[in-house]
Amino acid sequence: MDSRMVLDSDNELRETIDRQPKAQRIIATLLSYIFHPIFVPIYVIYFLLYTEPFLFYGTTEDGRLMVLLQGIVNYTFFPLVSVLLLRGLKFISSIKLKDRKDRIIPFIICNIWYFWIWYVWRGLEGMPREMVIFAMGVFMASSIGLLLNIYMKVSMHSIALGTAVSFLCLLGFEYGQGMGIYIIIALLIAGLVCTARLLLSDHTAREVYFGLAAGLAGLLIANMVAG
Repeated sequence: MDSRMVLDSDNELRETIDRQPKAQRIIATLLSYIFHPIFVPIYVIYFLLYTEPFLFYGTTEDGRLMVLLQGIVNYTFFPLVSVLLLRGLKFISSIKLKDRKDRIIPFIICNIWYFWIWYVWRGLEGMPREMVIFAMGVFMASSIGLLLNIYMKVSMHSIALGTAVSFLCLLGFEYGQGMGIYIIIALLIAGLVCTARLLLSDHTAREVYFGLAAGLAGLLIANMVAG
């Protein structure tokens, strides 16, 4: 397997890998889609609602479903529709947001939806404090990502996964060893997805690491503000 350095649209050197095994690229692409940033928050919310529902003990099934639907609308549906509209209006060149400049408007629009769901949840009676922290963490991490995007094409995948892993670690510190297995699984997924982004040559290692740091910083800021 050979590698070569090329200049991208931002005049930055990137390593591209030639003659990658087809199966490897398929797996990397599949992981990138399954754990796309618009899905990761929903996985976390679903986990809290139905897998380990200790935060929502006593909440009715209809109440849980409403929280899940609110998350899907603000974290998945609205961001996806917004990007499709931007592509249709030719404000961006591709829905894959391969260029750093294409990511500016989607970052701003997503931040609006992320801020809105946090604002709604923080005033919603019965909403666990941890869910409010997670919502603010997503918003803060995305905001940091927007700032980093000025200097590099920071990985949105790693921002989302960095936020999710940091949130599960926070739950582990607060609620004990029962979260250990889930933290390990989340770390494994984050490692696989970040590796996939590198294998597909969509990002440099620096962009992936900064994305993970943005997710961690966003969650820490949210936890400090909420505390």
